Formats: sequence, C-alpha cells, structure tokens
Amino acid sequence: MAHVADVIQGTLDLLILQALSLEPMHGWGITDRIQRMSRDTFQIGQGSLYPALHRSEKRGWVTSYWRTTENNRIARYYDLTPVGRRALGDEIARWRAYTSAVNLVIDAR
Repeated sequence: MAHVADVIQGTLDLLILQALSLEPMHGWGITDRIQRMSRDTFQIGQGSLYPALHRSEKRGWVTSYWRTTENNRIARYYDLTPVGRRALGDEIARWRAYTSAVNLVIDAR
C-alpha cells in the first residue's frame, strides 16, 4: 500500500512544471498526473495547486487558456512556456544538487 507523503516545501513548482512538460492540461489533470507519476505518493490539493499555478503564470513559466475537455466541459488549460522549460531545467538541477548534499550527510560515517 502506498504512503501518501507531504510535498517538501519548494518542490511543488518542480512537480507541476514536470507534469506540464509532457503536455498542456487542466488542473485536475495536473494533480492526477503527479499522483500517477509518484505512484500515489503525492496527492496535490486544489488549495496548493492553484496558488502555485498562479505564481507560475506571474513568473512567465506557464500560460493558460480556456478549452473544451474530452468530457465536453470548459476548463482552463495550462501550458509550459519556453521560460518555464528553462525554469524546469533549473529546478531539476537545484533538486539534484540538494538531494546529493542530503545523501552525503546521510551516508557520512
């Protein structure tokens, strides 16, 4: 059985950008994609997702537009901008450097 974990502060943007790097999607699709990619470890609530998406829009990382879903509903879709793709690369590099440093401390003898 999977353990649901809290997203470590500062990683939500990385997770959202990575989900959007695959294809544009609406809010529910983003949370579903993150949950599936994490094998049900992360479940992002609307109260966390939408403020993060709005922050990303203000930074120029994400753009949004209205579109009809596959279920014939109107939803706001989010898409990564070129600036957002560069930010994703930066966020991944920061995350890898951070986890490497944590691993050094954990593995110290």
